[in-house]
Amino acid sequence: MKKEQLARRLAKEAGISPAAAADQVDRIVTDILKRVRKGQSAPIPGLGTFRQDSHQEVRLDRGSPFVVSQNKSKKDSRERR
Repeated sequence: MKKEQLARRLAKEAGISPAAAADQVDRIVTDILKRVRKGQSAPIPGLGTFRQDSHQEVRLDRGSPFVVSQNKSKKDSRERR
């Protein structure tokens, strides 16, 4: 997914303007790169952890899928049908 696509999806799901969403995506990417360049890791639940490898390149170590339990009753799921 490209940055523009991510920003459009964020704008739609968060109910914010595409410009505001693009600013947020830029801020997040900048923060991740700053942390990694300082030798720190930058974990993102459901995606993985960004780290700097031995060649000073930014790498993404894929993590386990992030699962959210939704404890819904059977009645709730039947009502949606």
